[in-house]
Amino acid sequence: MMNFDLDPLVAGGVVLATATTDAAYVFFNAAVVARKRIRAANWSGIWYLLSAFAVISYTEHAAYVIFAAFGSWIGAFLSVTWLTRRP
Repeated sequence: MMNFDLDPLVAGGVVLATATTDAAYVFFNAAVVARKRIRAANWSGIWYLLSAFAVISYTEHAAYVIFAAFGSWIGAFLSVTWLTRRP
């Protein structure tokens, strides 16, 4: 039987962590395409560190995967929007 007791702070943290993780992933890819080695390496490290919180959170409780997916969508959408509006 699945446990549906969710901590709203952890759920919010997962959304925020995955949104930021996906933003870092988008910026990492932009840096790779632009051949900016240091910027790409920095974004890669940030991406890895941020993903740790979300992964640890939703491996403890599978329902947090929904919040991770929502945060991922937000992060990718906002970061690509920001990149396309940049001069």
